[in-house]
Amino acid sequence: METKTVILELRTKHGLSQDELAEQVFVTRQAVSRWENGETVPNTETLKLLSKVLDVSINTLLGSPRKLFCQCCGMPLEDSFISKEPDGEFNEDYCKWCYAEGRFVYPSKEELLDFLVENVPNPENLQKEQRRAQFDGLLSQLKHWER
Repeated sequence: METKTVILELRTKHGLSQDELAEQVFVTRQAVSRWENGETVPNTETLKLLSKVLDVSINTLLGSPRKLFCQCCGMPLEDSFISKEPDGEFNEDYCKWCYAEGRFVYPSKEELLDFLVENVPNPENLQKEQRRAQFDGLLSQLKHWER
């Protein structure tokens, strides 16, 4: 979906007029109209404000051009799963279960591996050691555990 359509649909869903949205993100009504007509796209700072006001990620505002995955556990991210910083800004790198209130829930990869082995369904009936190795291989590819 294109940015112009996303902004129009979200503005409408939130019951905001172009004037009301413009006021909340400190632009003119004409700027909102140009976004919704596809003439322009909001700048980075305005995208951050729109993200907060409309309660969606910047990725969603831009029409979801990239598939997001939690860089701690590897889970695919949708807006309802994306973590937020203490100021309410989305953190598109992590899910809300790995990163909450500005802190990582799992201080070590070992703690996350323990959780995954015990709680993720095991349709292949693998032994715990095999599952742990499988999860470790996945986690080792993620940004958070590259350190």
